[in-house]
Amino acid sequence: MSKYSSLLYAQPSFLEGVGRLVDFAGLLEGYNYSSTPGEADAVAIASDWCAVGEDLRASILDFAKRHGIVLRDA
Repeated sequence: MSKYSSLLYAQPSFLEGVGRLVDFAGLLEGYNYSSTPGEADAVAIASDWCAVGEDLRASILDFAKRHGIVLRDA
């Protein structure tokens, strides 16, 4: 799972995860809130493009490695 795929959800700690085992009322649910729907959309879209860029970079590096191409840092 990419670090960009869970920006809308809060990442619980180990102890919070253990606590959720007995949280039958669902009181420990946590989300990352935005001040406006537009801000939430902007964060989600930026996250999507970051994930696309990460995938493209990995693909380019894999291609270069397979074909013996030396890439220089830009």
